[in-house]
Amino acid sequence: MSHAVLQSHNQTPRKVRLVTELVKGKKVPAALAALQFLPKRAAEPIAKLIKSAAASAKGKGENPDDMTVQSITVEGAGMLKKYMPRAFGRASLIRRRKSRIIVKLAPASVHSDASVSSTSPSSRSTI
Repeated sequence: MSHAVLQSHNQTPRKVRLVTELVKGKKVPAALAALQFLPKRAAEPIAKLIKSAAASAKGKGENPDDMTVQSITVEGAGMLKKYMPRAFGRASLIRRRKSRIIVKLAPASVHSDASVSSTSPSSRSTI
């Protein structure tokens, strides 16, 4: 298993999570292909992060094309606080949020979400 971390990305975690949910559980080439044509600002740094984790796996002697994106964690990485002048001498706070992104790759056979059970239509009870 290999991982890569982007310590400080200047975009809110909520917006970055929209992109990361698309590539969870996919193989590395499929995830990179999905991110290549995605019109979101967070797509490029996430693609670079997946490539970095794949290069780390290649350095450990694993085949990066057989690896899947086991997990992508997006968390807050602090914020830049500044003030904006408002009417009547007041000031309002502006919070520029930052994200920390952690990508973990695992071989396809070790992928933990493969054991999710599905309910077949014949096993459901009908009224």
